[in-house]
Amino acid sequence: MRRFNVKLKNGKNNARKNIRCAKARFMIKIIDSKISQDELKKICQSHFGTMVKFVVDIEKNIIALGGDMHADAESLLLQQGSRQSDLWGGALYPWNEAADRIDLTSFINIRPTDENMSMDVQNKSLRDEIRHLVESLTLGADESMEPLD
Repeated sequence: MRRFNVKLKNGKNNARKNIRCAKARFMIKIIDSKISQDELKKICQSHFGTMVKFVVDIEKNIIALGGDMHADAESLLLQQGSRQSDLWGGALYPWNEAADRIDLTSFINIRPTDENMSMDVQNKSLRDEIRHLVESLTLGADESMEPLD
């Protein structure tokens, strides 16, 4: 944990407080075109080994791969102009069979205002759209990763 001194305005008085912030351990890469299997392998191995978290922007057709938490990638995309309602999180397991590669479970998916009351993406057509985007930019359903060393 890193400590930052932050000046807070408290009416007429200024108070200094220590705020603890977790330093992100992992880089986040924004993908807007298909990446190679070698690049996908490197991204996975630099994160969780055989898995990488992602957040998709279904309007801009981009994916933010990486980060400790989905919220890290979500924050980055929001800073770059994405809309909250277009962002959905999940995890990619490239060495699994195609049907089991994409998991669409994330805390950022709990959004009652977008009619999603669960960590899972509940709308089937939206799930299909997310899967298609992830497959088109990372590893297609008809592709398979080379075995790990």
